[in-house]
Amino acid sequence: MFAWLKAWLGRGAAPQSRGEPLRGMRLPIHARYDAATTTEDNRRHWANADGLSPNTANASEIRRILRNRARYETANNSYAKGIVLTLANDCVGTGPRLQMLIADADANRKVEAAFEAWSAAVGLPEKLRTIRMAKAVDGEAFAILTSNPRLNSPVKLDLRLIEADQVTSPGLFMPTTQGVDGIVFDPSGDPITYHVLRQHPGSAGPLWDNDFDRIPAASVLHYFRADRPGQARGIPEITPALPLFAQLRRYTLAVIAAAEAAADVALVIYTDSPPNGETDSLEPMDLIELEKRMATVMPGGWKLGQTHAEQPSTTYAEFKREILNEIARCLNIPYNVAAANSSGYNYASGRLDHQTYFKSIRVEQSAIESVVLDRVFSAWIDEASLVDEFLPAPLRRLGASIDHQWFWDGQEHVDPAKEANAQETRLKNNTTTLAEEYAKRGRDWEAEIRQRAKEVALMKSLGLSVEVPAGTVPAPVPVPGDEPDSSNAESPLWRGSGRGLVPVIGR
Repeated sequence: MFAWLKAWLGRGAAPQSRGEPLRGMRLPIHARYDAATTTEDNRRHWANADGLSPNTANASEIRRILRNRARYETANNSYAKGIVLTLANDCVGTGPRLQMLIADADANRKVEAAFEAWSAAVGLPEKLRTIRMAKAVDGEAFAILTSNPRLNSPVKLDLRLIEADQVTSPGLFMPTTQGVDGIVFDPSGDPITYHVLRQHPGSAGPLWDNDFDRIPAASVLHYFRADRPGQARGIPEITPALPLFAQLRRYTLAVIAAAEAAADVALVIYTDSPPNGETDSLEPMDLIELEKRMATVMPGGWKLGQTHAEQPSTTYAEFKREILNEIARCLNIPYNVAAANSSGYNYASGRLDHQTYFKSIRVEQSAIESVVLDRVFSAWIDEASLVDEFLPAPLRRLGASIDHQWFWDGQEHVDPAKEANAQETRLKNNTTTLAEEYAKRGRDWEAEIRQRAKEVALMKSLGLSVEVPAGTVPAPVPVPGDEPDSSNAESPLWRGSGRGLVPVIGR
């Protein structure tokens, strides 16, 4: 039998050289990468590594657990709370400011003023800060473009925020197209419908499977970071830091408890007498009560000694610093910002760390602009165009594509004096522009120059001297329609060499 099997396997096969495998045989794969080799040492470390798809790995139950734990740490860990607030404040600050870029300067100013008034009415800066915090803690933020008739603004557009828990697939809903946890996609992978529960799943009232709304994707803003291609839902940004937050909090509480125990007086009764020596009878582990500020007499042959605690640990500060440094790294935050402690920082290290931090902030602001602000502004323009005589004539059309940009709060320099000198040098050498320099501080250069011109004119009218810094530029060329009032012949905006019109911005 074995001879027949051997002959059948070798039928039609050419003789094989020594060491050459038979064709069609699968050989064992030997990884050439150390990281791809499984050993007894790394088996447990990578036991949870999987090949799941991004949406399967981030299933609804997994995201629910991560959200709950992230919210718990943020609510109970002062560092977690501070880091999340810092991210929101540094990214959003006092809110974005719109700058129109159409040819009509008067129309630009009217639209900018109207949008600013609407932003204040709906609390846009506060909502943007909430969105940024939700992205860090929940992994994503949702907002619905809706109409609010009670809004104190001619434009009734409003932004209603909802938590990630409310966007979910109802239990009895069977989508006919591809869907991921409340979001239905078309064959091209674009969202078309969001299923939103009318109340939070954690609310006290009863929750029914059919108590939800189908909201078209055009009315929903979904802000999250996709870490993998095809990822449809976000996970908390502080996910890698959650075990570290928990470990830091446990260790801190243990050190505090040990320090409190060490602060209490602990005494030990002992004797130097040899065995069977002359000592008064005293049973082992007997307790002797001592009152405060009272002297006592010990039994004969016995002494009273105090124990010296080894807590708090001398390595606590170093351990805490390293843990916070690792936590800050996953969020692209410098250690001194995460810890709110800049001791030991010098100018060079502070400048280098903050340059990287500010770059990540600019990336975040750019994402907010494209995902949230541009869509909000487009919807605002569409609704404002329906209000009689509200917008300038060139903008009164639906679906209008309007050139614009956003300004954010500027970032404070590590050394303002050095930055002011560098700025002055750049202006003298014509290697920068006023628009660029003012934009770094989140300001509109044209508005700032107009304000400066008013201040200089008022100071001159009151007989006050105007100090002119070196490094100014010639007076700007008048724009048609912006000619100054002829009654103000001393207006420095159009007369003279322009000195005093362009102050050094950093000073």
